[in-house]
Amino acid sequence: MNKPLQREWKLVLDKEPLTGSWNMAVDDFLFRSLGDEPQTYLRFYRWERPTASLGYSQNIRKVVDVEYCKKNGIDIVRRMTGGKLVLHHKEVTYSLCSSDSEAFTPTLMDSYRLISEALMKGFEKMGLRSFLADAPPDSYVKGNLPCFSFPARNEIEINGKKIVGSAQKRTGLKFIQHGSIPLEGDQGLLEAVSTLDGNGSRIRMIYLSQALNRKVNFDWTVKHLISGFTDFFQVDLKPKVISTEERDLISKIQKERYSNKDWTLYGGRS
Repeated sequence: MNKPLQREWKLVLDKEPLTGSWNMAVDDFLFRSLGDEPQTYLRFYRWERPTASLGYSQNIRKVVDVEYCKKNGIDIVRRMTGGKLVLHHKEVTYSLCSSDSEAFTPTLMDSYRLISEALMKGFEKMGLRSFLADAPPDSYVKGNLPCFSFPARNEIEINGKKIVGSAQKRTGLKFIQHGSIPLEGDQGLLEAVSTLDGNGSRIRMIYLSQALNRKVNFDWTVKHLISGFTDFFQVDLKPKVISTEERDLISKIQKERYSNKDWTLYGGRS
């Protein structure tokens, strides 16, 4: 992309691991804080403990073994975005929310693709060759398999396996997209947390350390992803620190939604 689309974005970098309910509340707050003027936040974050996240409309009992999670200290949260079950563990998570329709276009598909291309630029800087995926089979789209069973259209795969799982929500010209980039593999735990029958062939994921054939950490990975976003979109990323007042607002969202049992069980249907 030769023409700068936006001069400045805000970068929120949470290096310390955080609870699932807080992470979801921060993303929600950033999305709500978007104004009518073009504005973009890019955030990277970590998880305090293994956490299963549900898509907004998913039936919890059809996708998560709730009793297993309770017995093994695995948190469960429900996202504000759609998509399928993700187990967040040993990963980099990104979120991007924006009201800049010139940079991202007004459509979900185009903005999804552009963000994937920026992530691919970051992978390229790591020395990896990645590709945009075609549409998945109908059985995956309509079924309850976890997110990393198949790449969706315009998601990223390496060696034929999915390396990023993302989901998006749009309200008018404003949107938020967040996604999981596994650093290390834990397929056995994913199978235990989900309602899969243990057939590992149904999980088609590759984690970053596996793709690179060496162990990598959060800081190294985020550095390259940030470079990919700045190069692809031709923007300056200005660090944003969450203020005390903003933390209070985030805490309110956390209590109302993401640490609320009714929200976790039923989402918008409660």
